[in-house]
Amino acid sequence: MAEMEAIDMTQHQEAAGAMREGLHEWLSRPPGKVLAQVEQARMNEILPDLFGYHLLQVGHLGEVDLLGQSRILHRSIIDVDACGISGLYPKFRGVASMLPVESDCVDVVILPHVLEFDPHRHETLRESFRVLVPEGHLIICGFNPRSLMGLSRIARRRRGLAPWHGHFLGVGRLKDWLSLLGFDVMQVTPCFINSSTTHQRWLERMDAFWRFGNRAASVFSGAYVMVARKRVTRMTPIKTRWRPERRLVGVGLAEPSARVVDSD
Repeated sequence: MAEMEAIDMTQHQEAAGAMREGLHEWLSRPPGKVLAQVEQARMNEILPDLFGYHLLQVGHLGEVDLLGQSRILHRSIIDVDACGISGLYPKFRGVASMLPVESDCVDVVILPHVLEFDPHRHETLRESFRVLVPEGHLIICGFNPRSLMGLSRIARRRRGLAPWHGHFLGVGRLKDWLSLLGFDVMQVTPCFINSSTTHQRWLERMDAFWRFGNRAASVFSGAYVMVARKRVTRMTPIKTRWRPERRLVGVGLAEPSARVVDSD
């Protein structure tokens, strides 16, 4: 049985690794570098407000440090890429859909563009729910399929180019999945990335414009950062319906209809 599980885990690692192989190469080029920096900035805004004892990041996002501004002391990374990137945090080999972590013990889980390149993304979300403590937080970085970048994916996906060969998840669809699992979505922050240009300064300016100056950013932005919280199922105690005790009605002995009176 253990041998079968080891084979299954190896197959999961190979499948996930093959889909993510080109992602890190794209992240090393100007559009990918800017996206990683922008999402790092979003993490720097989100993480200081999340507390707990354990933080888990699943996979890398280029060479940026997403965890630097977290106040949680115990921070670790599940290396699903085997890319050999050195870091400041303890790193463990594993797959997102089979996390080597106990249940209900992690306060924050981060999935930086994991779901798009994971052939078992439903299982990955279930695993994230399993390891999180009640009211723990899940942070997801994802590509928006309705953006200009998402639309260009249709043509480029046929050639197997990264990151367009991934399966992009829309915000609405992801919200539905999370709700069914038992999450409440707290916030969604848009991140614009224009994949048609390679000028880094222009990319940074465009991101600032889309974030602060355009209401359509939440719909057409190239990427997003979503924060969800594990819902706590509160058990409502059933009140016992107390019935008043039945009182025994005192029944007196019947009096005789006629009394015999002594006539002494």
